[in-house]
Amino acid sequence: MSGLRLFDVAGGSAVEIAARPAEVERHLQDVVEANMEAMLGVRFLASEYSTGPVHRGRIDSLGLDENGSPVVVEYKRGRDSGVITQGLFYLSWLVDHKAEFQHLVRDRLGDAAAAQVLWSAPRLICVAEDFTRYDVHAVREIRRSIDLVRYGYFGNDLLALEPVASVVPDRAVRRDRRQRGATPAGRPPESAGVSDLRAALEELLLGFGDDVSRIDRKQYRAYRRLRNFACVSHAHQQEVVVTLRISPMDVDLVPGFTRDVSQVGHHGTGDVEVRLRTERDLRRAEPLLRMSYDAA
Repeated sequence: MSGLRLFDVAGGSAVEIAARPAEVERHLQDVVEANMEAMLGVRFLASEYSTGPVHRGRIDSLGLDENGSPVVVEYKRGRDSGVITQGLFYLSWLVDHKAEFQHLVRDRLGDAAAAQVLWSAPRLICVAEDFTRYDVHAVREIRRSIDLVRYGYFGNDLLALEPVASVVPDRAVRRDRRQRGATPAGRPPESAGVSDLRAALEELLLGFGDDVSRIDRKQYRAYRRLRNFACVSHAHQQEVVVTLRISPMDVDLVPGFTRDVSQVGHHGTGDVEVRLRTERDLRRAEPLLRMSYDAA
C-alpha cells in the first residue's frame, strides 16, 4: 500500500507487517458491505444488483451516502483501471433508472430517506489495491463525482483504506463559485461579517487537501472526504454553526463555543457543534476542524 508502512512493536523491536491484496475480491466486498457506513459513510442497500437484460451487468454494491447521494461502489482485488470505466457505466445506468433506485431506497430505508435522495450528486467509489497517476488524472477530467480508495490488508485482521482522489463535477464547482458570498433563495440575509466568516471557513476547509469536496443540501453545506467532516448550517444568520465528526470525549467543551450534540437533533452529521462569531473563533476552531478532517 503506497506510502503506508505498519510495524509490530509489541516485542520491543519493530517488525514490519507487509501489505497484501485480498485473497479473493469477494472477501473484500463482503467486509466493506458489512461495515459500509463506518468505512465509507454510506448506508448499504444492495449487493450484486442486476441492471437487467439490456445492460446485462451487476453492480457490486449500491448505497446512499449521509447527504442522500446515490452511490455505486466497485471493487478490484488488484490494480486495474478498468474498475473506473466499469463503475461509470453503472453510474450512468443508475442515473437513467432513478425511479427503480428510489423504490429500492424506500424498501430498505423507508419513505423519508427515499424523499431525500440527492440526484444532483450521484457518486462512484472505486476500491482497488492501487491506482496510477493516469487514473487520478482521468477522474479529474470526468464530470462525475468519483472517489478512488486504495486498500491494503496487514496481517490477518487489519484492513486499511486510503482516499487517493475525490472529485466533484465541474458544473457543481462553477455553480458554487458563482454563488459564493450570495444568500441562497429562501434564506434571510446575513451580515457582511457572517458572509466573510463563511467564506474564510470554506477557504480553510477546502485548503486541507485536494480530496475535499462540498455538497449542498437545503439545510446545510457538507465538506467531505470519503465521509462528511464538517457540516455548516444554513439556519443561522448571526453566526456560523458547524458540526464536526469528532467525539465530544476528545474535546474540552467550552460553553458558547463548543457543545456535545450527539443526543440533540440537528442537520448534517457530527457530534460536536462549534459556533463561530469572529475570525478569532475560526483560528481557535482550526485544530478541531483539522482533527475532524483527519478522522473522515
